[in-house]
Amino acid sequence: MKLFALIFSLLLAQATGLAHAGTLANGGWSPKNCGVKPDEPTIADDNVEAFNKSVAAINNWQQQAKVYFECLIKEANTDNAIIADTANKRQADYRKSVEAIGVAADAAKKKLDKQ
Repeated sequence: MKLFALIFSLLLAQATGLAHAGTLANGGWSPKNCGVKPDEPTIADDNVEAFNKSVAAINNWQQQAKVYFECLIKEANTDNAIIADTANKRQADYRKSVEAIGVAADAAKKKLDKQ
């Protein structure tokens, strides 16, 4: 039953786009579905026209960066939740296994003590 619940929750998460949002490789994490981080613009100080164009580029960059970083945070939070939930479930399963083994060992000891 637990296996069914685990599989169902993983399938549900994947169906809603939540499973494995980012990519973990070589000790670093990066978002998977956020596109490329926009390059920071430079401010031109050659003349007023060039400066005004660079300010427009900055405004455009700010909008792109906002979308990118909102996506990054969403994916990071999703992955953090998946990791925490998985670790908590596995820890709970471990505790149940330890308890079951303890009960079985106690039952075996009682049986052997009667012999």
